[in-house]
Amino acid sequence: MADAQPIVIYRPAVDGGRRVRVGDQFRGMAYGLLDVVEFLRGAGLGDVDEDWVRQSGLIEWRGGGPEQWLP
Repeated sequence: MADAQPIVIYRPAVDGGRRVRVGDQFRGMAYGLLDVVEFLRGAGLGDVDEDWVRQSGLIEWRGGGPEQWLP
């Protein structure tokens, strides 16, 4: 896996999207786990999948965990 950069998934917005940040770079607005996977792959973490995202201790979930997509 690529070097350990802080991964932060922010609390859900009014529309249910969650901002995704890897290191100091905003990667996009995720509306589900598959979006998070794609943003992480785009950041160089090519071996991630939805199960990894749910279980990884490298991700800081703010405002609810991986199953929380409503504000």
